[in-house]
Amino acid sequence: MVGGVAVQPFGFSTEAAILAAGVTTVGGMLPDLDSQSGVPVREMFGLAAIVCPLTLVPRLYHNGVSQEGILATLLFSYVIIRYGFSRIFKRITVHRGMFHSIPAMLIAGLMVYLGYQSPDNRLRVLFGVGVMIGFLSHLLLDELYSVDIRGVKVKLNKFAGTAVKFVSPSVPATAVCYALLGGLLYLAYLDYTTPPTAPRPRAENRVGP
Repeated sequence: MVGGVAVQPFGFSTEAAILAAGVTTVGGMLPDLDSQSGVPVREMFGLAAIVCPLTLVPRLYHNGVSQEGILATLLFSYVIIRYGFSRIFKRITVHRGMFHSIPAMLIAGLMVYLGYQSPDNRLRVLFGVGVMIGFLSHLLLDELYSVDIRGVKVKLNKFAGTAVKFVSPSVPATAVCYALLGGLLYLAYLDYTTPPTAPRPRAENRVGP
């Protein structure tokens, strides 16, 4: 749906629409990162370890980083995200904790907006919104599945209210989530209001004097 709307009426290219649809699909899987099985964490952080460093390439190129520097950054970013961040995330999250929340949805969208570098700001907004739509659809489905309909009797199971929420029973988790959200909102504001700068000349490797 997001891909179709991106083309008509918003006028994005077909390639951008396909990518937006894919980003929305990934956003729909993000809330399951706090699953206790460990499989979603492994799969999603494996994907993030590849995609996230690649989104840094335009920024690094823009700042004049050499080809070797870019490759080194991609390598170390992969290792840190795949094996470092995934372990930390698994240790500090619980199933249907603060990661299943509206603030977490906003954080996911802002991270995509800030991470994706493009001279067309509309593309960045499209992908950020796409992730949030996918994320929100997962939360809403979780809430719908918490409703047990037996004949004319409607009953909520123990998971009701644990997906679409703004706070969690853990005060530290809630505080950290809102602190991160506030920081990302500030960075997004600065990024949106700061005019783009001209690319720096790239560092060249020279041999001899």
